[in-house]
Amino acid sequence: MSTARECFSTADDGKKRMGPGCSVPLKNALCGCGLLGVGIWLSVSQGNFATFSPSFPSLSAANLVIAIGTVIMVTGFLGCLGAIKENKCLLLSFFIVLLIILLAELILLILFFVYMDKVSESAKKDLKEGMKLYNSENNVGLKNAWNIIQAEMKCCGVNDFTDWYPVLGENTVPDRCCTENSQDCGRNSTELVWKTGCYERVMTWFDENKHVLGSVGMCILIMQILGMAFSMTLFQQIHRTGKKYDA
Repeated sequence: MSTARECFSTADDGKKRMGPGCSVPLKNALCGCGLLGVGIWLSVSQGNFATFSPSFPSLSAANLVIAIGTVIMVTGFLGCLGAIKENKCLLLSFFIVLLIILLAELILLILFFVYMDKVSESAKKDLKEGMKLYNSENNVGLKNAWNIIQAEMKCCGVNDFTDWYPVLGENTVPDRCCTENSQDCGRNSTELVWKTGCYERVMTWFDENKHVLGSVGMCILIMQILGMAFSMTLFQQIHRTGKKYDA
């Protein structure tokens, strides 16, 4: 059957090899497995590295990677199984899931650009609220997150170093804000600290790497479109040959 040959072909030595038909969903599944593994590794090895936002306590890097990896893995296996089994129901489900994901991405992207100013102000406000939990016992992860971002990006606070004054006291900032880090260097220090806020640093990083991020986004979009085209092509081929919904 033609659809079976899309997934497997017989070589001259008589051995079956995977054809191009299964490559797209299989690559998605393998990519999802890889992301899931990275997310689990982050969760285990960086367990104290949490989110900056008190409004979304579960929105950490590890949890995001695990969630994205799981969705990609399940979707990829769904498409590959549908192709191998020549099951129209699975192929249609694969197409619908990809379509929903694609539409959700487009809607979120449009809303982000339309309400960019409001999103920016809300993010700054939420980050400042999170700073108030810096020295609380139950938020070690948030403290570690701030220390790492300030040391790596050479920044201090959300807008500037004075954001820490209501939290830690007048003229006091975390030690990681110091240009030369040492014990208690942030106490009564206003000169030898990073003057630029971390929000501005992050926005600058995104602006400097927008071409790379755009290329990655375009590759993801192409993979999604190829996956949808693949599933509909096989669906039509199975439909023409009279294959039913049974596995």
